[in-house]
Amino acid sequence: MLADELDYVVGVDTHRDEHVLAVVAAATGAVLARRAVRANARGYQEALRFVGETACAARAWAIEGTGSYGAGLARYLAGRGETVLEVSRAPRAERRLRGKDDALDAARTARAALASETLARPRNGERREALRLLLVARRSAVDVRREALGQLRGVIVTAPDQLREELRGLPVGRLLARCSRLRRSSSMAADELATRLVLRSLARRIEAATLEAAELEREILAQVRALAPALLDEPGVGPIVAAQLIVAWSHAGRLRSEAAFARLAGVAPVPASSGQTIRHRLSRGGDRQLNRALHTVVLHRRQHDPTTQAYIEQRVAEGKTRRDATRLLKRYLARHLYRLLQQQEPLMA
Repeated sequence: MLADELDYVVGVDTHRDEHVLAVVAAATGAVLARRAVRANARGYQEALRFVGETACAARAWAIEGTGSYGAGLARYLAGRGETVLEVSRAPRAERRLRGKDDALDAARTARAALASETLARPRNGERREALRLLLVARRSAVDVRREALGQLRGVIVTAPDQLREELRGLPVGRLLARCSRLRRSSSMAADELATRLVLRSLARRIEAATLEAAELEREILAQVRALAPALLDEPGVGPIVAAQLIVAWSHAGRLRSEAAFARLAGVAPVPASSGQTIRHRLSRGGDRQLNRALHTVVLHRRQHDPTTQAYIEQRVAEGKTRRDATRLLKRYLARHLYRLLQQQEPLMA
């Protein structure tokens, strides 16, 4: 437990313009001091000076939101040798029952760190942060493309008969090329004029989003090859999945074990027994993007990997369901990929 290793924990409730600090005694959980500082370089200096005066023995910083509002403070502290821990936001039900303000949230963050057994270090590394940003931008481009493609197909359904018959049977590539070249004429009816304008606009939006996503994917692939090339040799692991794995794992030491990585990925088994039924299910918490990445790999291996197919059949023959076999596969995959990432650390920049 963290309380056995430290004298103080500094809980930080982070916001865009201001952070609130609460220094908590590890032995008792009592709040010893509070301070609000600005969310800028001068505020970070003030926070470190304040804590240095108040908690001069063994201490750690428990920061909520190290991937957003707390990122700057976490980087500043880590660069000065401070121990920084990443703490999840308290559940909404707990905040409703116990009240909420910034000072309470800061103290609650520190106490949550003292009580937790699965704390992680914040992500770090310039290249890993670059990879995270590339993934965010690429996901946005893909979402724009998917939404616009659905809208385009919806417009075609209600288009004038001649235009609808011309477009409805075309594959996506030819459909976009045709719609992006649609012309308008003053002799057209108002509805056809608007339909052609909307189809052309949507098609060009889809083409632009497709080009943007492809450019970002090329950059993601280059980053993955520089950081962890061995991941790309794994069946079912492409550049996007590999990038998500690297971003979630971040660096050796962030997660204390492969079990913690599995918990972060939402693939750690959770008891779900009742009466004479003994079973487990997967966690519904954790990093859902990481969970999605593992699910993508398992789906690929179930379809294309003979070893995976044989394993599933073996488990089914033992009396397990295919869903249970998939759960076991995800847990194995989390263990395997975590160890692979740990081995890659000396090659990473």
